[in-house]
Amino acid sequence: MFSGAKGATRLSFLVVISLIVIKAAVSFMTGSLSILAQAVDSFLDLFAVGITYLAVRFAAKPADAEHPFGHGKAENVAAVIQAVLIFVAGGSIIYSAIRRAETTSALDSTEAGMIVMAVSILASIFLSRRLHKVAKQEDSMALEANAHNIATDVYSAAAVLAGLIIVRFTGWDIVDDILAGIVALLILKVGVDVVRNSFGGLVDVKLPEEEEAKIKAAITEHFRDEVVNFHKFRTRKAGNQRYIDLHLVMPRHITLEKAHAMCDHLEKDIKTKLRRTDITIHVEPCDGKCAACNIKCEKRLKPGEY
Repeated sequence: MFSGAKGATRLSFLVVISLIVIKAAVSFMTGSLSILAQAVDSFLDLFAVGITYLAVRFAAKPADAEHPFGHGKAENVAAVIQAVLIFVAGGSIIYSAIRRAETTSALDSTEAGMIVMAVSILASIFLSRRLHKVAKQEDSMALEANAHNIATDVYSAAAVLAGLIIVRFTGWDIVDDILAGIVALLILKVGVDVVRNSFGGLVDVKLPEEEEAKIKAAITEHFRDEVVNFHKFRTRKAGNQRYIDLHLVMPRHITLEKAHAMCDHLEKDIKTKLRRTDITIHVEPCDGKCAACNIKCEKRLKPGEY
């Protein structure tokens, strides 16, 4: 029930809705703005989970006539929408904290607030780790963004818990407003991170250096075999789907059958190194300039014969 991307999203719904209910109730009981900030954050988490669920389902659809490259960018769009929600939440909490700091209002039942924050910390740790694990398995940008959202609840809830303890034993209610502002700043930072990680997929940023290095290594290991060189190498990613295209230079005497076999071999090799990869290879004959070639070729030409 809770396995895979869809199962992880269902689990998120269950946990986040529970946290919203108890945080909102205790915020009303205590008058704590920092707990209310946590409730607002959890409500945005719920909205983000909904977006993630729809994005994961849509992105999982196979390519069709109207979307020949698949639907993977839906996950990047979902992550950007989540970032916008994060910015709105952070800004509203900061505004409320400033307004509340101008008034004098005491907190009640801080013990209940401390219990709720402790429960929230444990639940957020469990859920964020689960989402991170599934996001890595599924290579899902939307799930990864959601995991980051939930992870911030751990730090912000810990800060709120510490603040409630201070208020309980000192009576300094201003600490609650200060911590609400700190929570909001943490929320805004997560928004920046989500935008940075997801926006690249929308503008076709190349794959990370370590992934491109794996692709190049799979090709260059055949430089003394049947591959002369390669160029016009391009990569990009949409959601969890990688796209690679390149021009492969091979000896001009080689048969079409051998050229095709080499392309199949390279595609299979690269796909074992990088999951969910679509590869397009354009084969070109060498220019016959054997002096600049290291390949063991039966028909190496003498200078002046090309």
